[in-house]
Amino acid sequence: MVLTDDRHPPQQEAPFDLRAYLAEGKARVEDALDRCLPITYPERIYESMRYSLLAGGKRLRPILCLATCELAGGTWEMAMPTACALEMLHTMSLIHDDLPAMDNDDYRRGKPTNHKVYGEDIAILAGDGLLAYAFEIVADTTRNVEPQNILRAIARLGRTVGAAGLVGGQVVDLESEGKSDVTLETLNFIHTHKTSALLEASVECGAILAGAEAADLDRLSRYARHIGLAFQIIDDILDITASKEVLGKTAGKDVAAGKVTFPSLLGLDESRRRAKELVESAKAEVSAFGSAALPLVAIADYITSRNY
Repeated sequence: MVLTDDRHPPQQEAPFDLRAYLAEGKARVEDALDRCLPITYPERIYESMRYSLLAGGKRLRPILCLATCELAGGTWEMAMPTACALEMLHTMSLIHDDLPAMDNDDYRRGKPTNHKVYGEDIAILAGDGLLAYAFEIVADTTRNVEPQNILRAIARLGRTVGAAGLVGGQVVDLESEGKSDVTLETLNFIHTHKTSALLEASVECGAILAGAEAADLDRLSRYARHIGLAFQIIDDILDITASKEVLGKTAGKDVAAGKVTFPSLLGLDESRRRAKELVESAKAEVSAFGSAALPLVAIADYITSRNY
């Protein structure tokens, strides 16, 4: 008897294509954002809101929400209203951060900032409008999700943008400007509440909408906290090393404003090392999810390799 094996050799799984994944997510999110915010009367405020909301960007926060919902057994459709809400909240924070009373910046995503185009009064109101509409869109348009999970997601978003999140981080950031005795602990507080808070909410809300168990939600929260801090460290590095054309916003603003940053406290090399360490810790947190976590793993790696 001749022993033969005519079976096909096992197929190797194709590597995850992050570029294609991000491109698809970005296109789907931008289409949803465009449709959910038409221009109506009074036109100027809607134009101002759309000017910043549709100005581009990586759409990383909404994509994280979609990815995590899918990982936890849900769908992109279930999470899309919340994904759009997260981008609205992020845009609101950028409009307000750029104001003369805050960071006083002239450029954002390669374009003049909102208040430079529409004036400070309309820019403030545009941010307010996006803040309010974010909650409305989640409550009104989320489908095929348990009502209690929609409420949990709304509560999570509220905590993220309030004094326990973005607002609190911004207050400490403003109070720390020009001070020479800002500690690493204070810097971590600022960015855990400013940058990490919204990334963490993006990941958590996606999992909440899909009904993730508490243990999985804890793992995903730690993942998001790690990538959020790594993201800010890389932002601080790029503020020193990249040009305005690459960043799409004014380079060197942190140094000019007397802000303490991770490179100013730790140096560039140690900052890069810490960012890499945080990314490795983030990836370890989601390793238990196996191939379902490939988008989250790839996004974590992307954070330390990005140049804008």
